[in-house]
Amino acid sequence: MTGIANPIIYVASDSAGETGEAVVRAAMVQFYPQIMDMRIVPFLEDRAGIDKLIQTAKQRDGIIVFTLVIPELRDYLVEQALRHQLPYIDLLGPIIGSLEKKLQQESRHQPGMIHPLDEDYFKKVEAVEFAVKYDDGRDFNGVLQADIVLVGVSRTSKTPLSMYLAHKKYKVANVPLVPEIQPPEQLFTVSNKKIIGLRINPEKLNMIRSERLKMLGLPQNATYANVERINMELEYADRIMKRLGCRIIDVSNKAVEETASMILELLQGR
Repeated sequence: MTGIANPIIYVASDSAGETGEAVVRAAMVQFYPQIMDMRIVPFLEDRAGIDKLIQTAKQRDGIIVFTLVIPELRDYLVEQALRHQLPYIDLLGPIIGSLEKKLQQESRHQPGMIHPLDEDYFKKVEAVEFAVKYDDGRDFNGVLQADIVLVGVSRTSKTPLSMYLAHKKYKVANVPLVPEIQPPEQLFTVSNKKIIGLRINPEKLNMIRSERLKMLGLPQNATYANVERINMELEYADRIMKRLGCRIIDVSNKAVEETASMILELLQGR
């Protein structure tokens, strides 16, 4: 059975792309639990790179969001997007143009001024790479090295939270709790002060999982979204969290940013 492809947003930049990524992530939260894919296209420096982006986005029926400060590149991307009838959003162009008009001064048109390649920047990159490597229990050794360990059943926002916190320079590992799989022993050897359990009410989880099945083109009666199965998973997760003695946050009606803020407050003892 063929699944329905998730919408893809291409975030293009003549720098690292962090500004565009942050804005798009903030917008995507408003459509949760709708699933969207985001691809970062950093360090665009010539027309050939833009041509490749346009071709890829057209093949995938994507949307292009960009933060290009070099006028020639910005104009060329807009020209090609219009030519190929691709939707696009220029995040910086209108703001820079308005400021130039108001200040009667031309901007520097210099990429990368917001995020210089300093120690702070590389810590963030390291944290993001860590989150990707130790996502969803791929390697349980990450639990021992992490600043934060997230545990919870499937679809409790473990991965989005890991990435969001990584952009705050925290190394995050997340571990799925599944009744048929024994939790890794590493969970019980680290301090429970850095472990955060994610709880969700069964009705909300059923809705999220049902929507996920719909997006994948799978039958709605699959075990994944079965109410009895969900209750069993949640009861199992509660037992593991109690055994760990970790702090717990209910994510049922919270945006990723709100949950992340609560996690950081817990870690900082507030």
